[in-house]
Amino acid sequence: MDFAYRLTLLFSIAAFVGTADAENPGLVVRVTQKGLDYALQEGVIALQQQLSHIQLKDISGTYGLGFLGHANYKFFSMNLGNVQLPGFQVSPIPNVGLKLSTSGGFFEVNGRWDVRYSFIHEDGTFNLKVGGLGMSIGLNLRNIEHGKPTVSVADCSCRIANVEVHMSGTIGWLVELFHGAVESEIRKELENKICPEVNKFINSDVSSFLRNQPVNKKIDHISGLDYSLMGPPSVMANWVDVFVKGKFYGMSHIHHPPIFAPPLTPPAMSLPPEQDHMVYFAVSDYVFNTALLTYQRAGALVLTLTDNMIPKKFGIHLDTNLLQRVIPSVSKMYPNMPMKLEMSAASTPALNINPGGVTLSPVGNIQAYAILPNSSLAPLFLLQAKTNAFAKVAVNSGNVVLSLENGNVEVSLSHSDVGPFSVSEINKLMNLFVPVVLPHVNDFLRNGFPLTFIEHIQLRDIVIKTYEHYLLFGANVHYH
Repeated sequence: MDFAYRLTLLFSIAAFVGTADAENPGLVVRVTQKGLDYALQEGVIALQQQLSHIQLKDISGTYGLGFLGHANYKFFSMNLGNVQLPGFQVSPIPNVGLKLSTSGGFFEVNGRWDVRYSFIHEDGTFNLKVGGLGMSIGLNLRNIEHGKPTVSVADCSCRIANVEVHMSGTIGWLVELFHGAVESEIRKELENKICPEVNKFINSDVSSFLRNQPVNKKIDHISGLDYSLMGPPSVMANWVDVFVKGKFYGMSHIHHPPIFAPPLTPPAMSLPPEQDHMVYFAVSDYVFNTALLTYQRAGALVLTLTDNMIPKKFGIHLDTNLLQRVIPSVSKMYPNMPMKLEMSAASTPALNINPGGVTLSPVGNIQAYAILPNSSLAPLFLLQAKTNAFAKVAVNSGNVVLSLENGNVEVSLSHSDVGPFSVSEINKLMNLFVPVVLPHVNDFLRNGFPLTFIEHIQLRDIVIKTYEHYLLFGANVHYH
């Protein structure tokens, strides 16, 4: 099935191919002519192997020799080898699919011959060289099944320009008399075999391979990412566009649709006509926001900060003494007691992408506790915190990852169990913990998600640009 795998690169280097329907996609992939050419290089290797499996039937007959009578001949045990398809080209056919073509293919057929003439019986081996093999294969990419791509042969033609037979044996001169008829018959047999073999393999084996490809990728124990197609291919003159759902879902819904769909709408994305790289991935903020929603619903957007998590270099301790100046009542009610801060998302954080960069605007709750000698907790106050942090984007081992930069936090008091206090002072104090909390947040964000889950694909020479509501990743592809 190596050929099937390689062939899918022609139209699914990243995720599979499709066009948007009434709903916009969350993820768009564009495979440029460079990408198609590279994929074709890999596919041709496997196509050559596939054609070498063609079985030719035995050829036998009688050849008249005039007043000398006639000779009975048989050519058998024929095997194809040394199949070469140089100069194969792939061209997008707008609104249809792909056209694969070559005009300089060649291969050899080796076998045995047997001739009986009068009382003479001779046999030997032969080598047939086929040159000027021309092939044209049209691939139809206009359909999908259950969110998965399909491929079928729209048309196929094959022609052989020349065939030349060389035979061994003591009466090879006799065979040479009728080699023209033999060459013609073998040429016809080959031309009749090649396209049916291509049709059978693509329409059956490759299609079956595609149907068995998953469209859901498990990210971790909490979430998965839906890579299903949203429609048939959009094939343009210079590229093939890829439109994928690109929505995160909770793992509890992996076998059935979620009860409540995320209240998010994918934005419209219009990709620039860039063609410097083999493939481009446009990842909308919708993808990130469905991820944040999924983790928020799962209760995963929480962090508990305790004193042992604060590096010594910060020179502060998370205990009630820290609040002595800001909230004197705390140090009186709970003297010299350790504290902990429970941080959680009050609502789903909003990630926004624009030409200026990527920002994350979370709104969270900070519940402060004093830890009593018996390890029970005494609630102190509840704050609501807002921030607008800039995010750096990178690709690590094929995964899109984020990291937040330091940003100021603005807090407001939601509830106090220790009486009134200055919110502005506690705001300054909470900002001291931002450099402590940020590495833990970034550890979570570094998990990321894959741009593509196709195996044996490595992305290289990656460039990242930001546009309105989406990130554009340009990359070259290496198959290994």
